[in-house]
Amino acid sequence: DGGLDHATTELYWSHATGPWWDRTIGLRHDANPAGRDRDWAAIGVQGLAPYKFEVEATGYVGTSGRLAARLEGEYEVLLTNRLILQPKLEANLYGRDDDENHVGKGLSDASFGLRLRYEFNRRFAPYVGHVWTRRFGGTADFVEAAGGDAGEQGWVAGIRFWF
Repeated sequence: DGGLDHATTELYWSHATGPWWDRTIGLRHDANPAGRDRDWAAIGVQGLAPYKFEVEATGYVGTSGRLAARLEGEYEVLLTNRLILQPKLEANLYGRDDDENHVGKGLSDASFGLRLRYEFNRRFAPYVGHVWTRRFGGTADFVEAAGGDAGEQGWVAGIRFWF
């Protein structure tokens, strides 16, 4: 509807624990114009699992003892040496209901996305994609009670870069 529904900003420090895995620690800020902003401390692992699946598991601790977790998995399909199709699956879980932000405890939402990126080089690659999201349990109940739909989809575009 032309307005910001929600946004998440994350800042992480990562350190290698082996040739394929990193441990991460950082901060997350959830901006929610319709509800209440939330700040989280984060700790997790990310790495390359067998068969070249990129996986990430992050746990979050918020104010008032709030707990959350995010699990992600993605895979890169090389169409050419520079053109890459990337399917991605993500799930978010919360330890308790957050009525102000319309988030239910347990499995809150899951999304599946496909991104197509072109790597000019390994450090700079624009992408476009499509994401399908589905909310579950209490989160779906909150959204449907507000007149929304538990499922949504949208286009994404951005730039992947290293520095």
